[in-house]
Amino acid sequence: MIRTLRFLMLFVLFCFTAETALSQVQTYREMHKVKRRETIFGIARDYGLTVQELINANPDMNSPGYELKKGDFIKIPYPSNSLMSTTSSTQEINMPTKPKVVETDMRQREIRVGIMLPLHNINGDGKRMVEYYRGILMACDSLRTSGISTDIRAWNVAEESDINEILQDPHAADRDVIIGPLYTKQVKALGDFAREHNIRVLIPFSINSQEVFSNAQIFQVYQNGNLLNDAYVSRFYDRYKNCHTVIIDCNDSTSTKGGFTSALRRKLEAEGKKYSITNLRSGETMFQKSFSTTEPNVVVLNTSRSQELNVAFAKLNGMMMTRPQLQVSVFGYPEWLLYTSRHLDNFYKYDVCIPSTYYMNPLSSSTTRFKQKYRWNFHQDMQNYHQRFAVTGFDHAYFFIKGLHMYGQNFTGASGMVGYTPYQTPLHFERLSGGGLQNRARLFVHYTKDQKIETINF
Repeated sequence: MIRTLRFLMLFVLFCFTAETALSQVQTYREMHKVKRRETIFGIARDYGLTVQELINANPDMNSPGYELKKGDFIKIPYPSNSLMSTTSSTQEINMPTKPKVVETDMRQREIRVGIMLPLHNINGDGKRMVEYYRGILMACDSLRTSGISTDIRAWNVAEESDINEILQDPHAADRDVIIGPLYTKQVKALGDFAREHNIRVLIPFSINSQEVFSNAQIFQVYQNGNLLNDAYVSRFYDRYKNCHTVIIDCNDSTSTKGGFTSALRRKLEAEGKKYSITNLRSGETMFQKSFSTTEPNVVVLNTSRSQELNVAFAKLNGMMMTRPQLQVSVFGYPEWLLYTSRHLDNFYKYDVCIPSTYYMNPLSSSTTRFKQKYRWNFHQDMQNYHQRFAVTGFDHAYFFIKGLHMYGQNFTGASGMVGYTPYQTPLHFERLSGGGLQNRARLFVHYTKDQKIETINF
């Protein structure tokens, strides 16, 4: 009882000081409330820690006769610069100072994975990457059931970290793949290190570095805006070439979608296709004149913001009440995936297509199961972004680790190579001339008039 009260007091103090502590380097990730039948080993496994790390964070566990009891609060430490090694078949408490590397075919042994990302709770980057990392751990657990074992080692590579110091850790050199970094300034050093030690580097998010064009070890998931715009414009034209395009100026000076609408206009003009431009502030008569009465129409806004989308749908609905014979579809942007619950009826009504590089159907049973499993493993819900970072981590890790297990050194991540159906994030890598590999997976999320949601991959 005394122990429980002490932990409760610690927990209240932790909550009270959390806001002011965000500006400082925090010592613990969170407090965990012990549930019935939980064990120290099980809690350490669920949070991706070794047993010794958990004990070090909670010195009371070293007391003679210590027992873990339901209702106790225990500290869950943040990852340090040299975190943990978690092998799916064993749990090591005392790690050797230097790894014992056995150079065997990775298809016949565990896949050695390194994580070099900001794994902390200080800012949004860290919180998102902790969630992404948890998805990786879930993928490793799932792969284990199919006989694929993994050895995971993670480092907290924050924005201010000197990655060269981290790469001096002897454990870094024996990895088969390193996932990271998040920041452009760290890419070259990691890429050079990977080339020296024949390690693949999977860069999971936005990076402005050009290293992928010269370093064969790099697998870059991110596709820049110009590359995506060209791909989306090409697919837009293929899908809507028999339609009349109506571009609506939404008077948003902050919009980043001008690149897409400009590229679309150039494509239509090059193909000799007429299009109309109207304004969200136009009167009803002028607005309606932009639409064809003889061809199907497809509407494109030059902003992704929710407030302008609200107005656009209101104007379209008003027009359709007086001119129900018009055929109107709408082409959107990835940000609209956040607005699905609010606009679902209009998405169905206007046959909306949204281009993206990822999608997870919020209405599917597989999505529900993943959310439940995440909650069970980590005792909280995923953050509410339209890209769920834990799911992205799961997809990336499952695809890459299974590919290395199947093909070893010959794995290139090409389309159909692994045979994995992602929850959210498809991957399809292509080799760049003289360099590494870049993801080319793209899709349309299509809300059909018969109230179904389908993904069209290309």
